[in-house]
Amino acid sequence: MKISFSYFSRVFYSACFVNPVPALRGKDYGKTKMRYPDYTETESGLQYKDLRKGDGPVPKIGDLVVVDWDGYTIGYYGRIFEARNKTKGGSFEGNEKDYFKFRLGSKQVIPAFEEAIASMAIGGIRRVIVPPELGYPGNDFNNAGPRPTTFSGGRALDFVLKNQGLIDKTLLFDIELLKVISG
Repeated sequence: MKISFSYFSRVFYSACFVNPVPALRGKDYGKTKMRYPDYTETESGLQYKDLRKGDGPVPKIGDLVVVDWDGYTIGYYGRIFEARNKTKGGSFEGNEKDYFKFRLGSKQVIPAFEEAIASMAIGGIRRVIVPPELGYPGNDFNNAGPRPTTFSGGRALDFVLKNQGLIDKTLLFDIELLKVISG
């Protein structure tokens, strides 16, 4: 039986590009948006749960807000990429980090962060589930905050955001609103 190269090429091309990995066809492996019943879902698709309600004022557009935050890649093994008021994830410095500050409404941060903080009161802690479309623009944390403060945190987040495979890019943030400075 003689098989020509062109026949082999067509079969190979068909197997790799026309019908890639038939076993994966029709499966999303967690990429479908999860809905959590004990979370509030906003019109944009952001899901949040108040872990502690604040008792201070709510920030307004133009106010400078000071927050502390944790960040996790929940779509990929729940890896922490930032820890509140301490470094984690392979950093041995042990220094306390600076709190994160930004002006509400300035688009300095990812859309999910703006939306979550806009309705929080000072002293509150909110857990936020961020779908990819409300996360980092262009899948690059250098385009908008908050950014990991450690090398290892940056690598963990970058791996998830830039991976073109089956990795779910859903993120989880715990945000504590510490201070609001009128703008």
